[in-house]
Amino acid sequence: MSQDAAARVRALVDDVYRSDSRRVLATLIRLLGDFDLAEVALHDAFATALERWTRDGPPRNPRAWLVSVGRFQAIDRLRRRSRFDASLAELAKRLGDEAAEAAEAADRATSDDGHDDLEDDRLRLIFTCCHPVLPADAQVALTLRTVCGLTTEEIAHAFLIRPATLAQRIVRAKARIREARVPYEVPARAELPARLDTVLHVIYLVFNEGYTASSGPALIRHDLATEAIRLARLLVELFPDPEAMGLLGLVLLHDSRRAARTSRSGELVLLDEQDRSLWDRRRIAEGVALVEQAIRTRRLGPYVLQAAIAAVHAEAASADDTDWAQIVGLYDVLMRADPSPVVELNRAVAVAMRDGAAAGLELIDAILARGDLTGYHHAHAARADLCRRLGRPAEAAAAYRTALALTLQDTERRFLERRLREVGHG
Repeated sequence: MSQDAAARVRALVDDVYRSDSRRVLATLIRLLGDFDLAEVALHDAFATALERWTRDGPPRNPRAWLVSVGRFQAIDRLRRRSRFDASLAELAKRLGDEAAEAAEAADRATSDDGHDDLEDDRLRLIFTCCHPVLPADAQVALTLRTVCGLTTEEIAHAFLIRPATLAQRIVRAKARIREARVPYEVPARAELPARLDTVLHVIYLVFNEGYTASSGPALIRHDLATEAIRLARLLVELFPDPEAMGLLGLVLLHDSRRAARTSRSGELVLLDEQDRSLWDRRRIAEGVALVEQAIRTRRLGPYVLQAAIAAVHAEAASADDTDWAQIVGLYDVLMRADPSPVVELNRAVAVAMRDGAAAGLELIDAILARGDLTGYHHAHAARADLCRRLGRPAEAAAAYRTALALTLQDTERRFLERRLREVGHG
């Protein structure tokens, strides 16, 4: 094979890894019954793909091929280890006996148009990772690492903890799932409400990491944002709870602004400066309809309220037309339903738009004075912006520098550096 052809195969393998590796891993976890064994099988399968696809050409269905190869290689690995560990021999035999059936199942699970069945393996995997035997923080961390492929460093940054602490949490979570023999399945309908909150939280965190990446050169990770929307749709189809509808509406409304959030050169564009003609009106219409449907149930949970706030922004013809009084009122309700320093910060920014920068700055200073959000760069960036608007450049510069020291996102860093220059301290 020519060098050009080999390069095309390598590019294809890289593309399939980005688009399908989490799907393949989820299926391998179901088939092998072990997170660590499945992760090794995943990497073995992609290494084999690079070799065989270069020699033989890519298969018609790469995802099913990877599942089949990964499974058989895991069985071979277990057979080799079983020579020294008799307890593995029975497992290797059972997996080998089921191999043909598994390959057929993988073909059925991945249709030619690329869409999975409703209760697909990733949805099963989310509910497994979010099982009540695990602490809530471990549920979220394990799902982000396993289902979405975020690195330990990315998750640790989102949680504001050390990567080593996060890694230990994930190891303990996997061990607990093995010990408790947690079933790999979507719970029965009667069990869904009790398990829903964590699943919603996880999907929202996945979307947030896609919408504004915690680190790296690009502001938006399109694969994660798209994946979170797909999972939210699956959840609404499976269990049309108002909060599930609210979450789907929320991520659709946020995602509708994707094309306008960065300039052609990749620079950050704030909401009030965005070209609203670039907003996806179909996304907005679907999101608003979901919000209205959820509100009619009169069960106003945190995701429904956040989606309602996003809908007010989406329906404003321009930044000047935004109904800030309504947004502040919705934040007031959200603070009662789900109080948190981040919600309080967002409310303070809305108050600044309704009542003036000084009113918002007073609220943000109170949050920071309590010690809340001191390690959250958005709080310092918001404070800097209000100081800039109030004509206090030295204070604005100090706050921008604090925000700069806390962010790992290249696009946000360039934006903050530009703001520093604008206040004369760059």
